[in-house]
Amino acid sequence: MEQIFGKNGSETPEPVKAQVTGELPPWLRGSLLRNGPGLFSVGESQYNHWFDGLSLIHSFTFSGGEVTYRSKFLKSDTYKRNIKADRIVVSEFGTMIYPDPCKNIFSRVFTHLSNVIPDFTDNNLINIIRYGQDYYASSEVNYMNQINPETLETVGRINYRDHIALNLATAHPHYDSEGNTYNMGTAMMSFGLPKYVIFKVPGDASDKQGGKPALRKVEQIASIPFRSTMFPSYYHSFGMTENYIVFVEQPFKLDIMKLATAYFRGVNWGSCLKFDKDDITLFHVVNKHTGKAVSTRFYADALVVFHHINAYESDGHVVFDLISYEDSKLYEMFYMKNLKRDAGSFMEENRSTCIPDVLRFILPLAVDKGAPRGSNLVALEGETATAVMKEDGSVYCQPDFLFKGLELPGINYNFNGKKYRYFYASKMELSAHPSKIAKFDVVSRNLLEWHQENCFASEPVFVASPGAVEEDDGVILSSVISPDPNISPFMLVLDAKTFTEIARASIDANVHMDLHGLFVPAV
Repeated sequence: MEQIFGKNGSETPEPVKAQVTGELPPWLRGSLLRNGPGLFSVGESQYNHWFDGLSLIHSFTFSGGEVTYRSKFLKSDTYKRNIKADRIVVSEFGTMIYPDPCKNIFSRVFTHLSNVIPDFTDNNLINIIRYGQDYYASSEVNYMNQINPETLETVGRINYRDHIALNLATAHPHYDSEGNTYNMGTAMMSFGLPKYVIFKVPGDASDKQGGKPALRKVEQIASIPFRSTMFPSYYHSFGMTENYIVFVEQPFKLDIMKLATAYFRGVNWGSCLKFDKDDITLFHVVNKHTGKAVSTRFYADALVVFHHINAYESDGHVVFDLISYEDSKLYEMFYMKNLKRDAGSFMEENRSTCIPDVLRFILPLAVDKGAPRGSNLVALEGETATAVMKEDGSVYCQPDFLFKGLELPGINYNFNGKKYRYFYASKMELSAHPSKIAKFDVVSRNLLEWHQENCFASEPVFVASPGAVEEDDGVILSSVISPDPNISPFMLVLDAKTFTEIARASIDANVHMDLHGLFVPAV
């Protein structure tokens, strides 16, 4: 696995034409932009964690039945500082960096003092997101880097805090049919009590001529206070229906005091995240039009969630599906020391907690406070998830188990926030990186798979056919790499209905493993 995980990537700055076998749909036009860690050592220094690697962005552009590929390192301030010094000089989540002992005492003291309140890296390696018509490489901190989606050039860094008081923000926003972007962030150090913030950026917020960022028109929709002032919940994504934001406040928590003192204690920021198995999970449902939260206290047993699949409203209920873990050990697996010793053995040792569950929760929106204690308030036919009224008027939610072992989910985004039937995902088995991708039917619970021996596929991305009515009328895109030098990297194209291969585009270039991305249709 070290051939896949620990190997430094390289740029392909000029477009390379891929060799296509099979037949690409003539309507497939646009670029699949992908982001992920691509540089794991600088000079003699190495990162401790796979999620620390410097961002390498790549694109697969489809036009006229052809595919071209290119990739470029994100030219963040972090990247430029590291390359100039020929060593890692900026701390990342799993790698804490200290001043060069050769520096003078004043420089070293200043560096130490500046780490009381961390100024996070701008190595935005998780996703590509859109605000207005601006595209950004994003992670989960207050910095993003705008990119040109055609050339992959880095346009420049932007700070959320210049527009809205946030220290952290997700790299998984939602988009509505009008082009508006909704996202969530955490305000730890601002006026007033710390809180989670829900915000919106209008679809028409870009200023192409003046070059002003879309974020200048950001609107705060609502805020949610921490249930524990010094221990905010970690969250990687959230759910959105047509009218509501669904936020899962999980007992996977960031210890703010440990974060502030991590540098002096000689530990990384990742160690400041802890899972409290004895705590509960809270569900917040906020009306995205009014900013008002549903007053009922919905809660469930302790769980860890990184990715939501979809959420929708049905007959007075909010239904949401997510990928759940029993604890936070998945993050541990991606330390380089674990990947090097054999990620498969790590997964085997932690089989019960590293293999996720696909769960469905259902929350009744209008709760009768006089309902009998102990009664199930879910009134949707055919659903087995429950929401039970407790003595204190709170509602205890137990999910319906849909499937085991799927991650990195994606849907036909035209059905985001609506009742849906299918999602596409990576199949998680005893490996750090999945070799299979799958289509799951949430109604029949049937699974279709694609697999090729000794190949590793990225998260599947659905692209709908023009004018499609049926939910699975379209194609699935996934970039595939292999440690076998006889297998060139390729872009896989599947028929979304049958999950069978219709084309592949083999690429004569170095293609790296990535995390998330975005399909940008051709104009």
